[in-house]
Amino acid sequence: MTGSKAAPTIGFDDFLKVDVRVGRIVEARPFPEARKPALTLIIDFGPEIGLKKSSAQIARHYRVEELAGLLVLAVVNFPPRQIGPIRSEVLTLGVPDDAGEVVLVHPGKDVPVGGRLF
Repeated sequence: MTGSKAAPTIGFDDFLKVDVRVGRIVEARPFPEARKPALTLIIDFGPEIGLKKSSAQIARHYRVEELAGLLVLAVVNFPPRQIGPIRSEVLTLGVPDDAGEVVLVHPGKDVPVGGRLF
């Protein structure tokens, strides 16, 4: 994805359809069945959305024991996807490093969980 072309222009109403929220990782587990190195995350998005599960290809940069408490951004209104034995309920957002490995996107300050990106 590094150096990929910009996506086509969309209207602001299209952007508003994508519900990106802040969540706090409460648990991370190994996901050895994944084709690419991945972890399973349990993320708390607050009382409105609750706890959601996500499969994330982040095992190259993150260990399960360091993720609890980390704030992340995720799309919460995509339909769930079955990824092997895991039902991934949200898309945890990341960007590629120089080698194309995922680095999580997270707020630079402590903010309340459930906050929507705008």
